[in-house]
Amino acid sequence: MRFGLQRLTGLLVSFVLLVTVTFVIIPLIPGDPAAAIAGPEASGAEIARIRGELGLDQPLHVQFFDYVGGLLTLDLGTSFASGQDVSAMILARLPFTGQLALFAILLTLIVSVPVGMLVAVLTHGGRRPWLDHVFNAVTSLVYSVPQYVMATLLVSVFAVGFRIFPAAGAETLLSLVLPTLALMLLPICVVSRVVRRETTVVLDQDYIRTARGWRIGRVRMFGRYVLPNVITTTLTLSGLILASQLGGAVVIETVFAWPGLGQGIVDAFLARDYPVIRGTILVLGLLATLIIIVVDVILAIVDPRTVEADHD
Repeated sequence: MRFGLQRLTGLLVSFVLLVTVTFVIIPLIPGDPAAAIAGPEASGAEIARIRGELGLDQPLHVQFFDYVGGLLTLDLGTSFASGQDVSAMILARLPFTGQLALFAILLTLIVSVPVGMLVAVLTHGGRRPWLDHVFNAVTSLVYSVPQYVMATLLVSVFAVGFRIFPAAGAETLLSLVLPTLALMLLPICVVSRVVRRETTVVLDQDYIRTARGWRIGRVRMFGRYVLPNVITTTLTLSGLILASQLGGAVVIETVFAWPGLGQGIVDAFLARDYPVIRGTILVLGLLATLIIIVVDVILAIVDPRTVEADHD
């Protein structure tokens, strides 16, 4: 409980920093929101009138306190471009981003943990060096490809070439396949390499040699002695990856026209829609921080040694 409260205190500090930094940085985006709304033919007086309606003519500190006051009542403001409530806009897009990120991290764990453990077992003790070289080469090659390039390749091959999956949109479940693949391929390479290394370390421990001496079955040995000692590092890394997936979804959603927060924030940047940009970044930042905290608490339950190390 004390460990969880400490992490929640960190969440509060992160929230304050996130609110302050996003509010200060967003006005530095080139372009005037009032001019974007008024159009290229608008006069200076018309632009000044719109600035007054949006509250952009107020001093920055006054705008900041108004913004914080709205946050205290769970009001993220009103979109400059559409006039819609920002909270409603984010809630409408959040399930799409959450669905994409959740599928990506689940499939990453389902694929990378068995693959990493299997490669470690097959190459343990210097056996099958060719497999070791192939594994390192393939994971390094895939990891070196940027996500937007990977997304474009997937569209070119499976949507344009073979026409198996839709290239964009979110009309059917098949539309989820390519964005999920583009988002999960890089994390699979990272997690599988970490799992393979951790499994190799565990296999060299004395208690594994003892388990083999007792002729414990392979399934029981790996399930009871190897996997629990590998899962701690895997969960830690997976939490960080899931948090980063929320940011990576911005690029992936843009490529696939996926109607999530990533596509929404790109549209907001183009329109200089300050409230939508601030609200989206705030929600993504809080979700990322909350995910890491939840993973920390799960690790504290699974392995109490993490709490002791944190206190030390």
